[in-house]
Amino acid sequence: MNKVFLIGNLTRDPELSTTQGGIKFCRFTLAVSRSYSRDGKRETDFLPVIVWRAPADNCARYLKKGSRAAVSGSIQTRSYDAQDGSRRTVTEIVADEVQFLSTKSDDERGDVDFDDLKPIDEDLPF
Repeated sequence: MNKVFLIGNLTRDPELSTTQGGIKFCRFTLAVSRSYSRDGKRETDFLPVIVWRAPADNCARYLKKGSRAAVSGSIQTRSYDAQDGSRRTVTEIVADEVQFLSTKSDDERGDVDFDDLKPIDEDLPF
């Protein structure tokens, strides 16, 4: 079984492209935090994600650098010949589904700090 679930933040704006056959795809990198390490510092992995077809349009339209997203999909490895003649291998996440946990409009309004919110007055009649 090849299934992965990730939640993280985009490290840069998504890049929308089209194949020679006219199929749209979107690429972005997701920064995902690991569990705490022995020294108490959180480590981060930077995972390349590719999204195909209609969801690719949505990702390009609504996500940007810093947006929080949840991705489910599979891990794929592919190889290609680089311009210098060497053989390169790429491992990436092929997304089946992307959930937007924050969007461009959320990011423009700024993050809400829930610790700064005042308690509700309990004397209200409702």
